[in-house]
Amino acid sequence: MLKEIHLISDGKQNPAQFVQLAAAVQFIVDYIHLREKAMSARELMALTEQLIIAGVPPAKLMINDRIDVALAAGAGGVQLAWHSLPPAAARSVAPGLRLGRSVHAPEEAAESGRQEADFCLFGHVFPSACKPGQRERGLQQLAEAVRCSSIPLIAIGGIEPGNAGKVLATGAAGIAVMSGICSAGDPVAAATAYRSAVQAVP
Repeated sequence: MLKEIHLISDGKQNPAQFVQLAAAVQFIVDYIHLREKAMSARELMALTEQLIIAGVPPAKLMINDRIDVALAAGAGGVQLAWHSLPPAAARSVAPGLRLGRSVHAPEEAAESGRQEADFCLFGHVFPSACKPGQRERGLQQLAEAVRCSSIPLIAIGGIEPGNAGKVLATGAAGIAVMSGICSAGDPVAAATAYRSAVQAVP
């Protein structure tokens, strides 16, 4: 089974820079999440449209939290946070969207499946600069979340090409990467290294 790679925007690039980065790596990754908490709905809509114009397939775009923007822009899905609508409610208003849910514990992963999310994003697995001072969940808790989940589980947090194999060995359906690609000097080379690491897993 193909292991997925999800690229998560980190809000550090301006829109033009991120569009250029995303257009360059979209052939390598499976999904691109727009996690731009500082953007208004109008700004997020404009960024989504720019990405589509630049050649990123709409089906690959996941909008963080904003179901309205995803529907209006024709994006493929929404990533739901703890403060977002529950997956079942989101499904009722947007039946055509791919629904991901961010979780931090095995029981939350199990609940996401019961609520009919399409996948869940679990983390952070390893120490991460994006979560300073917060204790990582680790591989053991990741494996437990995989066992509890009836839907594919994507791991996030401190994942590098060198440890991606250990992550996927737990049964995770893929990995999500933020700074490992967004902050890389050569994002295409970085994304390619992640893809090679993922493909090396039996």
